[in-house]
Amino acid sequence: MKFDPASKLQDLTQFGEYGDVNPSVTDSATFTFMQAKTMLETFHGEAEGCFLYSRHWNPSNKYLADALAAMEGTEAAWVTASGMGAITSALLQICNAGDHIVASMTTYGGTFAFLNNYVKKFNIGVTFVDMTNLEQVKAAMQPNTKVVYTETMTNPLLAISDIPSLSEIAHQGGAKLVVDNTFTPLIVAPASLGADVVVYSLTKFVNGKNDCVAGAICGSLEYINTLIDVHSGTAMLLGPVLDPFRSSSILKNLHTLHIRMQQHSKNAMFLSEKLQQLGLKVNYPGMKNHKNYELFTQLMNPDYGFGGMLSIDVETADKAAELMEKMELEGVGYLAVSLGYFKTLFSNPGKSTSSEVPEEKQKEMGLSDGLIRFSVGLDHNIERTFEKIKKCIKEMELI
Repeated sequence: MKFDPASKLQDLTQFGEYGDVNPSVTDSATFTFMQAKTMLETFHGEAEGCFLYSRHWNPSNKYLADALAAMEGTEAAWVTASGMGAITSALLQICNAGDHIVASMTTYGGTFAFLNNYVKKFNIGVTFVDMTNLEQVKAAMQPNTKVVYTETMTNPLLAISDIPSLSEIAHQGGAKLVVDNTFTPLIVAPASLGADVVVYSLTKFVNGKNDCVAGAICGSLEYINTLIDVHSGTAMLLGPVLDPFRSSSILKNLHTLHIRMQQHSKNAMFLSEKLQQLGLKVNYPGMKNHKNYELFTQLMNPDYGFGGMLSIDVETADKAAELMEKMELEGVGYLAVSLGYFKTLFSNPGKSTSSEVPEEKQKEMGLSDGLIRFSVGLDHNIERTFEKIKKCIKEMELI
């Protein structure tokens, strides 16, 4: 039986200090002690249940972190002020100067820029590979490789990573597998499949409202404790702390995630099938002609569908721009970056979220100039949405 993250969330009991069904928001940067001895013990991580300073821990952030750890099936979690705050902190905690990372070539543009450009400051080497080619991953491993980094569903090409096999390769080489699960919360539970660390941009599907920026790191208690150690913890010393008001709102939204993912998936599947019937080049991991369909069905929890992300290829950036503008005017959704919103969002990744990736690398990974990535919304009448898209496509004579 597959790990069921939504059931773990349902079983979670979190009362506020006055028995509140929604835990209280702790609007404090610092915390008081009746004894100096207790403050000293807290500073050294020896006082259970005590809080020192909100950059380290805040009760509101702890509530959210505990819920995310339950959802992911990890011992602990830590929340950050952005997804990039989570990714960069997680990787820098594991890697030191002179270490090496094997990373997916197709990944979020900000992550690519961090790995391709920023870590050079620390003399950390990175080899980018096609993460779906396991032989290529094995060949890229080096004696100093400390991390294999991938996304469950890659951005923006929607390839599926074989997490159990990648875990085996990483562990045989003495490395940790770090997986970004932003596109597939609840659908895939990477930690149950062998991932050592799971990272999220909570901004996207988990929160679902596009009203805040946040991230999360889920892993073992030992790893999270090193991450927030006051002397050497990357997250503690770089300080990407999440505001407690945002933690509180994300925690409430987390408990509707299973319903939202089901609807996102249902709508994305409907649009994918209809758009393919029109003759368009559609990429959706829930379609049987997707190259990783069989793998995805082995890894996923089918209760939540195949996710809300799909793409179509209209060949050129000019055609993509024209179609997106028409769809926005027609009321299909918004021409905008990001994803996981209740309205459909669409963008041309090569000119937006993957623009940090050099053009030659875009071509190498197979990113078409005309690719349009859709984050399909929670539309009640998805047939009506499809008719609007079809009207725009016909006006451009794409079919």
